[in-house]
Amino acid sequence: MCKEVPSAFKDLQQFENPQLVMPGVIALQTKPFTTYEAAQQEMKAFNDQVVGRRGNIEDMVQVIICDDSCFMAEKINNYLWATYTRCNPSHDIYGIDSFTENKHWGCNAPMIIDARIKPHHAPPVEKVPAIERKVDRLFDKGGSLYGILK
Repeated sequence: MCKEVPSAFKDLQQFENPQLVMPGVIALQTKPFTTYEAAQQEMKAFNDQVVGRRGNIEDMVQVIICDDSCFMAEKINNYLWATYTRCNPSHDIYGIDSFTENKHWGCNAPMIIDARIKPHHAPPVEKVPAIERKVDRLFDKGGSLYGILK
């Protein structure tokens, strides 16, 4: 499996900042999700660009299309959480050079997962530093929760 971003993923139109998440898995960011019809066109455009390049994409198993590829590649937990909570398998799975044979879907190169935030998703939970400081004080010596967590 690839241990660096394949050359086929550099200089793509509409898809940028390729990041190696782990061997064989690359995250690419693109514009925010709008509709599934638009997503199908975007994935077709991606497929058309990559199929002609081939290169070393055969060494990959997965491409994650996301809003922030640096976040996706930063930690394995980010990849697992964002990819598998933002993906509806019946709508968000694509593949390079995909096909259907005898009613079974397949692809000749990596599977693509559209893990962008969708309009129906809840907004992300953001940390508020002032609230975190208030909670942390509860666990400090003299706080009501001191000694509860080790």
